Amino acid sequence: MTDIDTRYLKPFDALQLDPGDSPIETIGAVEGAVPEGKLRVQILMVTENLLVLKVTRVKGLIDNPHKHDDHESVATLISGRLRNVIDGKEFIAAPGATWRHLPGVVYSSEALEDCVQIEIKT
Repeated sequence: MTDIDTRYLKPFDALQLDPGDSPIETIGAVEGAVPEGKLRVQILMVTENLLVLKVTRVKGLIDNPHKHDDHESVATLISGRLRNVIDGKEFIAAPGATWRHLPGVVYSSEALEDCVQIEIKT
């Protein structure tokens, strides 16, 4: 890929980043859906094909139903408990659980406890 679509972040030049190299940002909306609570994201790495995020949700945060038409996401819960609803199917994620959202699939979540996850987007 030679040109980067301006909707996407520029790939990082670094081969390795330390946790303090990226700021933690509070997100106001995801695909137009406004979360109910505090959703914080730290960009850990950007390449031409992947985006790696550390996502922090406070207990009670509801990530309202939304979908991504242009990418797939895979996430692993590091700590906490999270209720996920993906394509109408509900499950409770505990530390170590891994899930995915395919392009165009509606999903939502609710933080049952304070949660930290690592998410990779294509």
